[in-house]
Amino acid sequence: MKLYSLSVLYKVDSKAVLLKAAYDVSSFSFFQRSSVQEFMTFTSQLIVERSAKGSRASVKEQEYLCHVYVRNDSLAGVVIADSEYPSRVAFTLLEKVLDEFSKQVDRIEWPVGSPDTIQYAGLDGHLSRYQNPREADPMSKVQAELDETKIILHNTMESLLERGEKLDDLVSKSEVLGVQSKAFYKTARKQNSCCAIM
Repeated sequence: MKLYSLSVLYKVDSKAVLLKAAYDVSSFSFFQRSSVQEFMTFTSQLIVERSAKGSRASVKEQEYLCHVYVRNDSLAGVVIADSEYPSRVAFTLLEKVLDEFSKQVDRIEWPVGSPDTIQYAGLDGHLSRYQNPREADPMSKVQAELDETKIILHNTMESLLERGEKLDDLVSKSEVLGVQSKAFYKTARKQNSCCAIM
């Protein structure tokens, strides 16, 4: 999972003006970096120009995903990431950056601004902090912990069953289960026999 670009733009009619951007092109060849950065800027502007005000969208281009959020006040943000990066975290980042930007940069500067004139230094920090979505986003961290717990629980069940006892044998030997419960288990087992446990 990797973030490559984080941009703030202003949409004027059918044009998008780049206000500020941060890039992480370290994974590209040194000689390709400037071209890749220019292409990311071009793609960000194009996506904002073709998005309606008040909309959010994700556009797939080869192995990359471009997440765009255009607010009703024409302020827009674009995140370019690989296809594995969680969309929910990308949109959370965009919302946070746009809120912060609108508080720090006066609205009068948006239509006439450029990356050289806009005084906002938060993009580089956000880009590096959100490289690992599990650390930056509490929900992703909780989801990762749940996934780990599920894997541990699944492995524990497998190790219990590998000790020479099958669940079917345990059910048939059980004195606690009634006749109806055993019949229900056998019927359910037959019904679910087409599906594998993950």
